[in-house]
Amino acid sequence: MGTPCDIQLFAKTQTQAKQVADAAIADIQRLEIRYSRYRPDSFLAAINRVAALGGSIEVDAETGGLLDYAVACHEQSEGLFDITSGILRQAWRFDLGKLPDEETIQNLLGKIGWHKVHWQSPLLEFTVAGMEIDFGGIVKEYAVDRAAALCRSQGINHGVVNLGGDIKIIGPRTDGSPWRIGIRHPRQQNALLDTVSLHHGALASSGDYERCILIDGVRYGHILNPKTGWPVKYLAAVSVVSDFCVIAGSASTIAMLKEDQGPEWLDSLGLPHYWFDVEGRAGGSLFAA
Repeated sequence: MGTPCDIQLFAKTQTQAKQVADAAIADIQRLEIRYSRYRPDSFLAAINRVAALGGSIEVDAETGGLLDYAVACHEQSEGLFDITSGILRQAWRFDLGKLPDEETIQNLLGKIGWHKVHWQSPLLEFTVAGMEIDFGGIVKEYAVDRAAALCRSQGINHGVVNLGGDIKIIGPRTDGSPWRIGIRHPRQQNALLDTVSLHHGALASSGDYERCILIDGVRYGHILNPKTGWPVKYLAAVSVVSDFCVIAGSASTIAMLKEDQGPEWLDSLGLPHYWFDVEGRAGGSLFAA
C-alpha cells in the first residue's frame, strides 16, 4: 500500500491470531496487486491501457462495485471527487520541488472528467483517448473494511486494522476500553492535534501534509481539484468517523476538495469529524472546544 500498515488482534491463542492476521494480510495484498497504479501487471493497469486508446473493457463484480461507489462520490461532491483526475500526477511531481506549467495542466484537464466515461455494468468505456482511472481514494479504505470484516468472521472480537492511518475498529480492547487514535497535526512534525477514543467504527483522514511542496511560503498539497488542476488551499486536514472506513475516507477527501464549503458540508453529513484550515482555525463535532 506504499505506507506503514499494522493489524493488532486479541485472540485466544497466538496460532489463531497469526492465522487470522495472515488471511487479512493476504486479502490486502490481493487488492494491492489488483488495483495498484504502480504495478504494470495489475488489473487497473489493464484498464488504463484500454483507456489510453479510448477503448472499452468488461470488468468483474468487485471492480464494478468500486466504480459504482466512485460514481456516488462524484455525484455527492458535485464532480470534485473524480477517479479520472489521477492523471494530474504527470504534472504535479512533488519530488521535483517546482510548480508545473499551466499548459501542461490544461492539456491534462482535457483528459479528465467522469462524464467522458460510459459505465454500464459490466462495460467500462472511455470516449477520450489518453484517460486514466485511479482508485487511490477508495481501495485502501475498502481494504481496511474487508480486513476487519474478515477478522471478525474468523472469531476475532477485539482488534484494529490500520493501513496508513485509515483505521477500522474490530471491537474494543478486551477490558472494554476504547482504542485511542491520534490525529496528526498537519503543520507540526510528530505532533498530534488531538486524540479520539473509539470502541467501534472507522476513522480516516485527508490532508496536505503527506506529499507537498513549499514554494515562496505557499504550500501546494497532493489533493488536486479536477476542475482546475491545482491543489486545494483552504483546509489543511480533515478527519471523519463512520461505521465504514471507505465512507470516512471519501468524506474527508470530499471535504478537502470543497475548500471553504467543506466544514458546512461535513456538518450536513452528521458524521463525527474534525477539520483544521491553513490559517490554523479548527472545528468540527469530534473535538468541540
